[in-house]
Formats: sequence, C-alpha cells, structure tokens
Amino acid sequence: MRVTKKLLPTPALVAAVVATAALALAGCAPQSAAPSGGGTADAGPAEITVGVITSETGPLAGYGKQYLDGFRAGLDYATDGTNEVDGTKITVEYRDDAGDPDTAVGAAKELIGAGVNILAGSASSGVAAAMAEQAGQNKVLFISGPAAADALTGINGYSFRSGRQSAQDVATAGTFLGDLEGKTVTVFAQNNAFGQGNEAAVKAILGAKGATVNSVLVAEDVTEFTPFAQQVLAGAPDLVFVAWAGATSGAMWQAMSQQGVLDAVPVVTGLGDAATFGAYGEASEKISFLNYYFPGAPDNDVNTAMIDAVEAAGGTPDLFTPDGFNAAIMLVHAISEGKGDVDAMVAALEGFEFDGPKGTLTVRASDHALIQDMYQVKLVAAGGGFVPELVDTVPADEVAPAEQ
Repeated sequence: MRVTKKLLPTPALVAAVVATAALALAGCAPQSAAPSGGGTADAGPAEITVGVITSETGPLAGYGKQYLDGFRAGLDYATDGTNEVDGTKITVEYRDDAGDPDTAVGAAKELIGAGVNILAGSASSGVAAAMAEQAGQNKVLFISGPAAADALTGINGYSFRSGRQSAQDVATAGTFLGDLEGKTVTVFAQNNAFGQGNEAAVKAILGAKGATVNSVLVAEDVTEFTPFAQQVLAGAPDLVFVAWAGATSGAMWQAMSQQGVLDAVPVVTGLGDAATFGAYGEASEKISFLNYYFPGAPDNDVNTAMIDAVEAAGGTPDLFTPDGFNAAIMLVHAISEGKGDVDAMVAALEGFEFDGPKGTLTVRASDHALIQDMYQVKLVAAGGGFVPELVDTVPADEVAPAEQ
C-alpha cells in the first residue's frame, strides 16, 4: 500500500450521542465486534463493502462527479491497484442521492440493513447532516465529502470529513489582511440563509481575531446594485468579504467594478470550480480569491498521481476531486487498522496524519475536523478566458477551525 501515513497518539473514542427516539433500523445495525465476510479476527474479514452515497444527478451532480473521480483514483492509489488491503477485498456500492436527504437516508438504511458499516460521500450539507445522524444512530463509520457545513465537525463520534469546512474558508479570507486587530471587514451578501450564515461566520471567526465586522445585505430580488456598492465604499472597510450565489452574480460584480470598490479596497471571495472561472467578467483580475483546491496549487507526488489517474480515466481534476481521493485513503487506512470493527476503525482515523493531494492532512482526534492548508489565488487572463494562479499557501494551523 503506497499511503504515506504517520499515526499520532489516539485518545479513547468519544461515545456518539444517540437520539432518544431511536430508529427501528438501529436494532438491526451490524455489530462492530463481528465483521462479516469470513476470515479471522486478527487477519480481518475476507471482504468489506463500502457504501458511497453522493450526487450523481441533481443540482450538485458536478460536485459529485469530481468526488467520484477522486475516490476511484484514490482507492486505486491506496491499494496499489488491487482494491485489497491486508488480504481484505474492498467492494464499493454506489448510490445516487440526487442532492436529497430523504433519498440519501433511504440508500443508507438499505446498505446498513445489508450489513454495510462504512459509508462515504455527500456533496450537500443537508444530505451530510442526515447521513451523520444515521451513522450515529446505527454506529457505522461515515466519511463525508465536499459538504462544508461547520455543524458536521464534532456532530458525533462516528462521522468524519474528507474535505474542508466553511470556517476554514472564512479564516483564509482573513489572511489577506494579516493582523486583524482594529481592522474593519464588511460582509457583502444576499439577505438569505446563505448570506446570513456567512455573515455570522465572519463575525464569529474574524471578529474573534480583533476585526470589527459589519454587513451590507441585499434582498434576493434586487437587480440594481449600484447603491449597495456605494454603501460598501461609504463604510471605508479594510476588507470586503463577498458571499454571493445565483444568476445576479454577473450584475453584482459589474456594479462593484464600475463603482470603484475593487480599486479602493481588497475584495475577497471564494473561488469555485472551473465552471465558475469566467463568471466575474471584467472584475476577474481585481478580486482576491480564497481557495480550497485547484490542480496547480499543490506541488507534490500525491497530487500528480491523482491528476494523472483522473485524466487517464477521462475526467478533469477540479475543486472537490481531492475530497474523494482523501476519503479513499482514509477508509483504506481504517480497514487496514480496524479490520472491519467500527470502533477500531474510528480509533484508527482519530489523529491520522497522511499525505493527500494537498500535502499533509491531519484528522483532529477531538472532533474529526480535517486540518489542511488553504490557498490565496488570483485569476489571470489566458487563451480568451481566465485561469487560477497561486498567490500563497496558508498553513493549516493558521486556518484550523475552533475545536468543537
């Protein structure tokens, strides 16, 4: 197995919080002390089935494809192309959740009822929350995917993540200012759950580091953004953090550019997948981007191996490809060390440090956050479009989320 791994001391497993009204399914959950598939306790079972539930259709199908491309490449990498670890064959059952929590739960129940005790996937945060609940109730291992909701960290003792979380995004935005003490940050966002959530995160994370945080929240039905851009300028912030989604993005960025906001103050937003690189128009080269991953950001052998494998299979490495690759490395390690016993697999992942496409990553033992580097990026014109260019790598410990 070609995984570079360094095991840190692992504390005792934290017991999962189980809902008082347990599902009837919990009664038929597989017992972690008796792995199925034959073999001996020391050698582990002859075969283990992993259930991968993610978006193959629906609004997040693109993210799901990136994850699956990475997962397949990662499983091949971590098992040297054998799909086996220490004599245990790894079989994967794939299910499409279509971005719907109920569909995902239905698939999880079916798999758990059939004896599966390792689940992975989830591009949607809503789906991931529902899957984590199933994991806690049924005492199965769950490794979430691109879903970024902070609430998943520490949600129970059986749930892990293979990607970053929103708190790491927000902390990365703050690094564009350096010392935040006495600085003013304006959150420019839509006045909906998404925008309000980002406003709360910036206040909690950057405010705790000394920044004064204010907001300009815009109703979702607004189509003329000039007065709001002027309102941002009037506040004379040291940094503007933009959290925006949807069809009005182009008009919003045009107004921010035309009103001089992008020339007067650093403006930071998250850089998404390759499909979004052309969405910023003339503003593209004036925006500072925080970023989780693009293929040219990390420079290491694991990233090269992932890119080569995905491209050889006809795919294109993108924003969430590492999430699938990381998940495969994590589950292969868990199976190797835990031999199919859920509690032993959980313990093996707590404190697990490994080399992934982004470099060294650590599963924090206390709450299962995945500690990792983040990036500062800019878009540059190339070939009639725009491509990302790395500005700086932000060390993992500088953007680690608060422990849960």
